[in-house]
Amino acid sequence: MQISARENIGMALTAVWTNRFRSGLTILGIVIGITTVVTVASLLSGLRQGIVVFFQELGPDNVFVYKTSGDPSGNFAPPKEQKRRPIKKEYAEAIQRTATTVDMVSIQLFIPTVTNGHIATAKVPGFETESFSMVGTTPNTAQTSPKDFDQGRYFTEEENDRALHVVVIGFNLAQALFPNGNALNRTFMLDGAEFTVIGVLAKAKGGFFGENGTDTQVSMPIRTAESRYPQIDRYMITAKAKDGMRKDCFDEVTGILRRLRHLKTDDLDDFSLSTPDQIIQQFDKITGLVGLVAIAISALGLLVGGIGVMNIMLVSVTERTREIGVRKALGARRFDIIGQFLFEATALTGLGGVLGISVAVGLTMLVGALVPALPSSVPTWAVVTAFTVSCAVGLFFGVWPAVKASRLDPVEALRYE
Repeated sequence: MQISARENIGMALTAVWTNRFRSGLTILGIVIGITTVVTVASLLSGLRQGIVVFFQELGPDNVFVYKTSGDPSGNFAPPKEQKRRPIKKEYAEAIQRTATTVDMVSIQLFIPTVTNGHIATAKVPGFETESFSMVGTTPNTAQTSPKDFDQGRYFTEEENDRALHVVVIGFNLAQALFPNGNALNRTFMLDGAEFTVIGVLAKAKGGFFGENGTDTQVSMPIRTAESRYPQIDRYMITAKAKDGMRKDCFDEVTGILRRLRHLKTDDLDDFSLSTPDQIIQQFDKITGLVGLVAIAISALGLLVGGIGVMNIMLVSVTERTREIGVRKALGARRFDIIGQFLFEATALTGLGGVLGISVAVGLTMLVGALVPALPSSVPTWAVVTAFTVSCAVGLFFGVWPAVKASRLDPVEALRYE
């Protein structure tokens, strides 16, 4: 008597359904493990997508030069790096003049909103906020890091030369200061001085945890910033490479800076150069560690679930000893018996995988609904991998019970009570 795969699957599903409560408890570890890894993968995938878009907006061909590593608008660099000499704005002219791989160079001056206990504010009648950042930029920043506009334009060379009090503000800040949506040519007080809005950026598409700093940023002409904050020296230079020459541009700018800063051959760089790809790679390293932790937790759950499946299948073999004997007496082969119990073990863990994936998708959607700033999406590869691994666990831990069932002597099995 030969038993088809369809019949084996049918018997396996029937056995699982008949003992559904016991089966549910058995696969609980599988559900927890799969839920953990798929949920973490979904959240990290969404975060990475937002960060990739964010740095694409900054300019994929750009090389960023700053004193320290990390965010130039913050104070989170290592203490040793904070002691470095600042980047001088004159470096930009030298790079533009001597670098053959550079198409354009722009300068940004990052202005801290908190200095010596003083907190900068932006306010209009009836509203005041401290939740924004300030930066002074050269007008050609609009070419090195192009942005879409909701209203207005970027400032001109003339406005920069005259150090006019004009600004371009982010979308969220414009909504906060001017809720009626008409921010263009309106004035507001910025850190004690009056500024006129000549442009409002469109809503940014990417960012960290769904938040993009440009949405709450105030950009003013760099000469305006220098006249208002002469003590600030947080300059960052952006060198836009010619098409297809970003790597060469990176190396050339490094050499130019080392000469400008009079570094010897064996001296380490006392400045930081980065590109969008490098920053994304650093993020991938961090998320890789988080992923490994998630895999370790899920592996523990899968191990517990797999041992539970093996245990329950051994119990099932004992409970169905007489049934196995009858099937063998009717001509069932050892392969048929192995197939029956392997299908049953795989059905158990496969069901656990489906439940775990469903819970993970639900959690991801819930997080997206409750915390819109935290982007999340369920990647197809995570779903496929999770289901495949759950089925593989059933196959692995179901082998011994299946082999034990196939080795039962039919005569002794028929006598079993």
